Amino acid sequence: MTHSIQRIAINTGGGDAPGLNAVIRAVVLAASNRGWECFGIRDSYEGLLHPERYPDGGLVRLTRESVRGITHLGGTILGTTNRGNPLRYPMPDETGRLVEVDRSDEVLAAFKRHRLDALIAIGGDGSLAIANEFYRRGLRVIGVPKTIDNDLDLTVVTFGFDTAVSFATECIDRLHTTAQAHHRIMVVEVMGRYAGWIALNAGVSGTADAILIPEIPYDIHKVAEKVNQRIAEGRDFAIVVVAEGARPVGGSYTVLEREVGRAERLGGVGQKVAHELQELTGKEARVVVLGHLLRGGSPTTFDRLIALRFGAAAVRALAEGESGKMICLDPPTVRYVPLEKIVGHIKAVPVDCDTILTARDLGISFGD
Repeated sequence: MTHSIQRIAINTGGGDAPGLNAVIRAVVLAASNRGWECFGIRDSYEGLLHPERYPDGGLVRLTRESVRGITHLGGTILGTTNRGNPLRYPMPDETGRLVEVDRSDEVLAAFKRHRLDALIAIGGDGSLAIANEFYRRGLRVIGVPKTIDNDLDLTVVTFGFDTAVSFATECIDRLHTTAQAHHRIMVVEVMGRYAGWIALNAGVSGTADAILIPEIPYDIHKVAEKVNQRIAEGRDFAIVVVAEGARPVGGSYTVLEREVGRAERLGGVGQKVAHELQELTGKEARVVVLGHLLRGGSPTTFDRLIALRFGAAAVRALAEGESGKMICLDPPTVRYVPLEKIVGHIKAVPVDCDTILTARDLGISFGD
């Protein structure tokens, strides 16, 4: 039973992640096999709010031909943005100052105007919170979890995470040789605003000496002790992996920028940690910020498969009459969970999880 679905829309919001195009391809093929038309919204909701900015009117018909050969591509063929939340859209007031305006009614009107029966929204916590609000206002919605940070609740993993961790681990491997050659402390800053999954998994896999994550506030003197211990043992270099949301005991996040209409930009903690460690140990310290390199590139086999499974499951959910649900991985299968249950809930790293226990057994410091 298709519940009168004939035309569906798909969009990608927030930061990009390897695997987005694989989801798009799976949605289009699964929808086409059911006789549905599929349309892609440009740049999250921007294509509906500002159609005049796009040669195709901001809404593009997606066919088997248009999604052929995109599974292995990074990025998203639809474009994305983390500035266009239609519930709190940044617009200038009469004085020219940016203020947040609710433009959600315009989005809903555009869905009616284009005769779109449902939305498959691919995104992280922010994008899925928007999708949930549209569901509450009567739109048929299915969410697909996407974030390299792996911080969405009620799903074992999100696509994009495996690719990011794999690349971060490769970078740490490379930094070992240059750190050893120059007898330096190498501080590697990775993404992870409020959850340290990337730093933890890449740090353990890359045999880091210290890993600093948001869930465990660090004492820089404890990290310095670890470095000095290595020096005393004749290991005249160190690798420290730092999540961008790591913070010292009693301290706060390191913020680069705050801007109306988007989440605050974290970053700079790697530089701070490197400076303090150099002062405390007397060892030269250098910083490598992997940043958006973690978002780019071709998805791993694992991320491709999960993305394809999620996209196909999203279409199945609509065909089964579901709405207001998010697709999640619950091995060995996928299932649907209410969007309202994941909105506002960050899946943080449990401080007693097996990976952290393993790291401590291996002698890795968390600065605590």
